[in-house]
Amino acid sequence: MVRIRMKRTGRTNAPFYRIQVIDKRARRDGAPIEQLGWYNPLEKDAAKQINLNEERCKYWIGVGAQPSDTVKDMLAKRNLINKEAYEKIRARQRKVVEDQKAAAAAAAAAPAEAKKAE
Repeated sequence: MVRIRMKRTGRTNAPFYRIQVIDKRARRDGAPIEQLGWYNPLEKDAAKQINLNEERCKYWIGVGAQPSDTVKDMLAKRNLINKEAYEKIRARQRKVVEDQKAAAAAAAAAPAEAKKAE
């Protein structure tokens, strides 16, 4: 499977990411199939923070490449993927995380209540 994900470059405490098409089994900094752009999280100006070749992104998504969650966020903001479907998936993921947190909190509270009952 082919993924669209970020490869970290840059110095310590100064990250810079390349957005690349890469085989899923390859390591994070492995050899890419194609570079689609870059992301600089330290840039203050939002317009200069990311650079994407949108045409190639659409091509790779069209042939079945799966973007990572972070890259999917970037693509959704630029309307390169179906935003409504993406928002539904994100809402479902948030609900699952909230349910897990609630279950963990209930499990942690159960022993404390058992001690109070004694």
